[in-house]
Amino acid sequence: MAQRHTPATAPPRAVDESMTLLNELQRRPLDPGYAEAAARRAVRGTPPRGRRGASWALVLVVSAALGVGVAAAATVLRRPTADDRQARQLLETQVRERKDQVQQLSAANAALAAQVSTLQQSALSSADPALLATTQRWSIAAGTAPVMGPGLRIVLTDAQAAAADPENLDLRVQDVDLQVLVNGLWAAGAEAISINGQRVDGTTAIRSAGSAVLVDLVPLVEPYTVDAIGNAAALQTKLALSSAGQHIATLRATYGIGVTISSQTRLQLPGSGAAALVAASVPDDALVAAGLADATPAAGVPESAPDNKEVP
Repeated sequence: MAQRHTPATAPPRAVDESMTLLNELQRRPLDPGYAEAAARRAVRGTPPRGRRGASWALVLVVSAALGVGVAAAATVLRRPTADDRQARQLLETQVRERKDQVQQLSAANAALAAQVSTLQQSALSSADPALLATTQRWSIAAGTAPVMGPGLRIVLTDAQAAAADPENLDLRVQDVDLQVLVNGLWAAGAEAISINGQRVDGTTAIRSAGSAVLVDLVPLVEPYTVDAIGNAAALQTKLALSSAGQHIATLRATYGIGVTISSQTRLQLPGSGAAALVAASVPDDALVAAGLADATPAAGVPESAPDNKEVP
């Protein structure tokens, strides 16, 4: 009869068997992967902390050296070379020479113009005194002769805020302001006008170039002194009642442009020089008076015929 084996008695279960994961974390808090990596570093050999600090110091020293080198290179590049200085000196010399030449040529031109005027007056005084008187009388109106007499002086200056805001052109005296003022003075009865010593006549152009105002291509800067010869009281009254006077008042009240008006007992305005002759023609009545032409055209000949063509 076979003996029956009974199973051995199973060991009792642990009380905290359900907390195996927490127990494992408590016994081995370091992950096995980290432990293996630490073991591999120990086999290869890890540099001590002192060497790592030395490497950081080396990096800092190299960075500082590179910064100093870049700054020195930038300074050297920005410093003008000997060729640059020589070229600049050459340009400055040429500019000074050209300015001196312009002044010399301007003086020579003024001297020649005075000689031409003297010769014209000498020739006309003996040949045609009446024509000389007419020429002198109209030279004042044309602005070619200097004049002197009482009148009105108007000084325009940029607003005080223009220095802090140079881009705002409304705070500066512009060419259009001088144009309006000059036209207003002509309309008020001025006999002669000048701006900063530059005579204004019927062909004068007032323009601007950057921050400068040009009067017949001569650059002017503030303050702009406008002299007008005539009856000062009448000029000031008529100017104030005109649109030009309102324009000047707006410049002063709205934009802060400086405006000073004063009566002058004696103003001296220069002449603009001899006028350049562009085109000229002799009137027919002058030719007839001189006996160079007949009063009536010949039969069959029109009063005017095209040049370089035969008249049938």
